[in-house]
Amino acid sequence: MKRTHGLATLLVVALVISSGCGTSDTIKSLTLSSNGQSAGGFYNLAGVDGTLQLVVTANYHSGKMIEVTNDSTFSVTPTGTIYTTADPTYPAGGPLPPYGPNTVPINKTGMMTGIVAICTWIDANDPATGKPANPPVWEYTGFYQVTATYRNFTSQPVGVGVGVAASNVAGCGPS
Repeated sequence: MKRTHGLATLLVVALVISSGCGTSDTIKSLTLSSNGQSAGGFYNLAGVDGTLQLVVTANYHSGKMIEVTNDSTFSVTPTGTIYTTADPTYPAGGPLPPYGPNTVPINKTGMMTGIVAICTWIDANDPATGKPANPPVWEYTGFYQVTATYRNFTSQPVGVGVGVAASNVAGCGPS
């Protein structure tokens, strides 16, 4: 009987020591990223039904990083204007349509899809010719600002331009 009690005490002491003397590893921050094409720090939803896989990573004080996309929630804020559109509901130069299931939804796995036919990129004019630059020099006119939240931590914002509608001579945005 005494041996069992002594062994149990030894195991408890070993567990406390191996777990960092009772301290636990906690989240330090969240990072929101994507594996999609980026230009100037902005991502682009390119083409009709274009998709962008968003990834949320929890960064711990110990340096450990854990992907938590499926357990995160997303907030999206439209910023800026539309450059061109194939949808008369949203005129060129007007505000971006609100975030929702019929514009640029994000599903539970972090997949963002461009549904509405808009373009938030413009091919800047070449100062020498006054015509769109060739190759294109993309500038955004608007974007959807996305953040992720997990366990009361919010990520840095990420800008997502939309290139679902055709633009001037070069398409719409980086691809």
